[in-house]
Amino acid sequence: MDLIGIGVLVFGIAFAILVIFLIIVLRNLTSVLGNVDKTVEKLPSQLDDVMKNTESILNSSNTTLDDLNEKIGALSPLFYIIGDAGEATRKVSSSLVDVTASMKKNTTEGNETTKQKDLGGVYGAAALGYYLFQKRKALKEGTQQGNASV
Repeated sequence: MDLIGIGVLVFGIAFAILVIFLIIVLRNLTSVLGNVDKTVEKLPSQLDDVMKNTESILNSSNTTLDDLNEKIGALSPLFYIIGDAGEATRKVSSSLVDVTASMKKNTTEGNETTKQKDLGGVYGAAALGYYLFQKRKALKEGTQQGNASV
């Protein structure tokens, strides 16, 4: 055999190995395509099931939304009442704040007058006298009740 014959023989063996490899690959590809074909055949029935379930879910969602809208409609007057009550409370609170600010101003003015005229000691003495008078009165009533029970 000459070199050309050996080259053709090597080329033939390589080509045979390539063909065997391609046969294995093509058989695997045929198997995959067969499985894809089976899956595609099942797809319409599966899609029908999915569409039926989707339709059922949408109908259920619509029913739930209708029920929710009805309940919100029933609660709306309650929210308006709560809003009105909150507004009234805010107005009362602001009035109380105004009254408190006025009383604070009057108290501040009274304190300033007391400080200017040095009446703090007089007011303190009057308050102490009133306290002692009340305490003495309470003690007398307690003593009289103790004598009456004996």
